Amino acid sequence: MDQLVADFERATGYTDPAGGYGGLVPSFYHFGPLWRYFLGKEEPVVGNEQGEIYILSCECGEVGCWPLIAHVHLQENKVIWGGFSQPHRPKRDYARFGPFEFDRIQYEQAIEVLAHYSGD
Repeated sequence: MDQLVADFERATGYTDPAGGYGGLVPSFYHFGPLWRYFLGKEEPVVGNEQGEIYILSCECGEVGCWPLIAHVHLQENKVIWGGFSQPHRPKRDYARFGPFEFDRIQYEQAIEVLAHYSGD
């Protein structure tokens, strides 16, 4: 995902900076129970819209340093990530980035695996 957003940012002319994202490190930031977090059921991370989550952190591992935010939309058979934003560059428009759809069963199984390995 970090390469996809970096490519989008460069193609859109967002080069100050483009990319610089890394994965989320649960031991650095308490997201709450991971199954609730990745289903968008925890408190919003920046704004006030339910379902708002960090999906990428800074390449340094600190989520507050350079995060990418998405909104999780749950449907019966799928999970959709859309409504992306970069809180440190609020004028950037990510409307043409995504949405990304996941099979809900596979998505929830991936969360279970992640929770198992993170001790959640």
